[in-house]
Amino acid sequence: MTKQSSPPLLDVDAVTFDVGNTLITPWPSVGHVYAEIAARHGCVGATPELLEARFQAVWPGRLHLAETRAGWQQVVDEVFDGLADAPPSRTFFGEIYQRFAQADVWRIYDDVLPALDQLSAQGLRLAVISNWDERLRDVLRCLALDARFETIVVSFEVGHAKPHPAIFAEATARLGLPANRILHIGDSAEADLHGARDSGLQALQILRTATEPGPDHLQSLLELRERLGP
Repeated sequence: MTKQSSPPLLDVDAVTFDVGNTLITPWPSVGHVYAEIAARHGCVGATPELLEARFQAVWPGRLHLAETRAGWQQVVDEVFDGLADAPPSRTFFGEIYQRFAQADVWRIYDDVLPALDQLSAQGLRLAVISNWDERLRDVLRCLALDARFETIVVSFEVGHAKPHPAIFAEATARLGLPANRILHIGDSAEADLHGARDSGLQALQILRTATEPGPDHLQSLLELRERLGP
């Protein structure tokens, strides 16, 4: 089908990005990393496929827990419920938590670096607004992404998570720009698209696997160059 025409964006001075599933994704999957560590602790039958399916079932209802170590303990314990002799929070959770602070369990999407280069060449300022815990800065540094951004706004540090307006207000204050001069990009309709717009920012949702993207959507960050104009 023909892609719907996209509404024009107003003048933009800065672009902010969500991180998880926007800039980077777990590699090869959350389930693979969990299974690798669980196997070292004698957890039999916890295959990567099973753990990935469990994580995907638990995760949507626990997004609010992803900003602290204690919240992640609850998520991981739920994923392993009935699969381990003792909850991971009392055994190997610490290994899982630290593992996801390392570069090799993350993959940068192929469109990210070229898109950031293009936006920088257009003179746009770049920043991050992410619902994440204390590990985000280490992750971005290990992936050599941190230097790409003028400022990195993390929910763990701000005390509010998207779609709360406070985290977007923190970003606009740091950039010193009116909210409507900032374009926010993320994968979540609620947290990124609507959260940013409700806070006065412009916003688009990245949906790389969408078969029929709408006018509010991108299938690749490389589309930003055309959407933002010369």
